[in-house]
Amino acid sequence: QGGFARCYEMTDLSSNKTYAVKVIPHSRVAKPHQREKVGAMVLMGCRGAAGALCSPGTAASFQITNEIELHRDLHHKHIVKFSHYFEDAESIYIFLEHCSRKSLAHIWKARHTLLEPEVRYYLKQIISGLKYLHLKGILHRDLKLGNFFINENMELKVGDFGLAACQDISDQKKKTICGTPNYLAPEVLLRQGHGPESDVWSLGCVMYTLLCGNPPFETSDLKETYRCIKQVEYTLPAFLSLPAKHLIAGILRRNPQDRFTLEEILDHEFFKGYTPEKLPPSSCVMAPELSPPNSAKSLFAKVTKTLFGKKKPKAKKGSLEDKDDLSKLVTGLMKTSICRQMSYKMVEGNEATPVSCRSASSSPVETVMEETSHKSVSPSIRGTMASSCEAFEDCITASAIIESAVRLLRTCLSSMPPADKNPASLARHEHFVWVSKWVDYSNKYGFGYQLSNRSIGVLFNNGTHMTLSPNHRTVHYNPTNSKHLVFSVATIPEQLQGQMSVLRYFASYMEQHLMKGGDLPSIDDHGQPALLLLQWVKTDQALLMLFSSGTLQVNFYNDHTKVIISKPDHSCLVTYINRERNSYTYKLCSIQELGCSPELHHRLRYILKLLQERAEA
Repeated sequence: QGGFARCYEMTDLSSNKTYAVKVIPHSRVAKPHQREKVGAMVLMGCRGAAGALCSPGTAASFQITNEIELHRDLHHKHIVKFSHYFEDAESIYIFLEHCSRKSLAHIWKARHTLLEPEVRYYLKQIISGLKYLHLKGILHRDLKLGNFFINENMELKVGDFGLAACQDISDQKKKTICGTPNYLAPEVLLRQGHGPESDVWSLGCVMYTLLCGNPPFETSDLKETYRCIKQVEYTLPAFLSLPAKHLIAGILRRNPQDRFTLEEILDHEFFKGYTPEKLPPSSCVMAPELSPPNSAKSLFAKVTKTLFGKKKPKAKKGSLEDKDDLSKLVTGLMKTSICRQMSYKMVEGNEATPVSCRSASSSPVETVMEETSHKSVSPSIRGTMASSCEAFEDCITASAIIESAVRLLRTCLSSMPPADKNPASLARHEHFVWVSKWVDYSNKYGFGYQLSNRSIGVLFNNGTHMTLSPNHRTVHYNPTNSKHLVFSVATIPEQLQGQMSVLRYFASYMEQHLMKGGDLPSIDDHGQPALLLLQWVKTDQALLMLFSSGTLQVNFYNDHTKVIISKPDHSCLVTYINRERNSYTYKLCSIQELGCSPELHHRLRYILKLLQERAEA
């Protein structure tokens, strides 16, 4: 759904051909300023493909848009194909080429960052389509990720010409401020006119977003965003290659005449790097395995060297379980961290709640404590994901999870009736992700865990997070809770190799020494981005883990029971794994209505107390 139309996937039953159909209600384009938005243009006596006569005397004639007039004459490999249109008393229907793999916006949402070869692959196709438009005297005026569509064959198509305009139109039209705020050029904001160079600016913003994970001028305040655009105030991340930095800087220049042209962009050093002929469909959700042809390997290696610096001497072969060797592999980890967020908190317990703190061992040990009754919960050790002041609005935080869980548990426990047994377990397990194994090595490196989808994660002592995908081909790296970088294992930056070694060590240790903590099904989740462990807290009796999905898990040391609270589809579920490692899932509302066994009740009260103290900390 856009501002003025909805798009539907429709199939012509007579030919079995599928279209993307843009449906524009007449009511949405009836007002003059709305006609301007979609570029309304009266077509005098022009017949649509379905035979509808658009005469000046009908109301519909005022709603046939400039979009149709421009788009119907475009024929290019990288432009969404216009098929036909018709109208009825309710709406205008524009039939377009169907792109089954959605758009770059969907890929960006799943991946957040793309590899440089992927960005070259898409940019070349965008530029091809854009050159065609400019040669025909057409300005797109709304280039953004959501308007680049991907078909079944992973080919990019430029679409949505609702704001497009011809270059020879009136000055009033050219100087209209239109487009998406994060991608607007300075001259557009200053009402100096929209030319081909303004489309090039938007292209630079697209390139930056794909490589860095967010638009270059994005802030939490629109006025501040506009100020940054006018002043061309943005930062280039250190992990970008020099050619990428240079190209972005050459595009995002305040003076339109100083910007690189489309030809200069294609001739730039950045495009000398390896570009795949085709990308696999799996790259829509995960980093692809890219194998440059032999003739390009040396060039790709050169670009990689430029991107990540000189290659360090290989470490001597030996077991990573040797703490000295492992220490060497991560030398400088603390010095190069973006932000140290890990904190160690030793809390003295009262007489009723003695705190037993484990000794700093050179090998990871799952600490086992004896469960005792107590009046308060005393966190002994905790780790927290680094946060960012530039976090996205929908970026969930540990405090938000705690606040929500406290509210739900308090309501449930205060009103539930006494009971001797649990309510009926759900017939089928909900397929949420949970922690099946964990290892605490925070005295040296961080906290490692394995999820039920078989991915391995580590929340490092410096607050950064790294996850290895279930197939061990893709690495997700989060310097903060709102920054997400994705690499194939073969293209891990040199500065992250130390953390990668620790991640592999944790994975090996858990595979060899730890058993799965319950009978919940393991789910395959190869395509989805990794979840983030936002925070973990160890007390004298239990381990609390909070995840970016909103799931929280508590493992009790003494009897290895576990409680997992999750919210699939906006419903709250409580999963209990008992001493025999059998799992049972209940709706929280059922527990509130019918009560639960003393065993589960005791654990829920403990969790509530722990969360309340975390909220007050």
